[in-house]
Amino acid sequence: MGCLGNLIWFIFGGFWQGLLWTLAGILWCITIVGIPIGSQCFKFASLAFFPFGKEIEYGGGTLSVLANILWLILSGIPLAVSAAVNGLLLCVTIIGIPFGLQCFKIAKLALMPFGATVR
Repeated sequence: MGCLGNLIWFIFGGFWQGLLWTLAGILWCITIVGIPIGSQCFKFASLAFFPFGKEIEYGGGTLSVLANILWLILSGIPLAVSAAVNGLLLCVTIIGIPFGLQCFKIAKLALMPFGATVR
């Protein structure tokens, strides 16, 4: 399911979600202070392009919480809403449910990306 799922995912929504994460990374990298946040966006853009076969582990400390709050205010909400809407649209059909679940995984990641690692 991994390779075929990633191919179908890329065609039906993964391209746009990965593009949004890449755009957020570019915007964050414009400032010197935002480069660490932008590089995190680029890591998660690869997950948004091809999410099947990957899992996310959440953790982190105080710095991660502060970065997540800043991220949520400036970029997290639009990315999470777009992923959640895409997930709802995909879950309308039975065939789209696995893809919708991947959207919800990315929406959760969009709300708190710092301290998260992809396995």
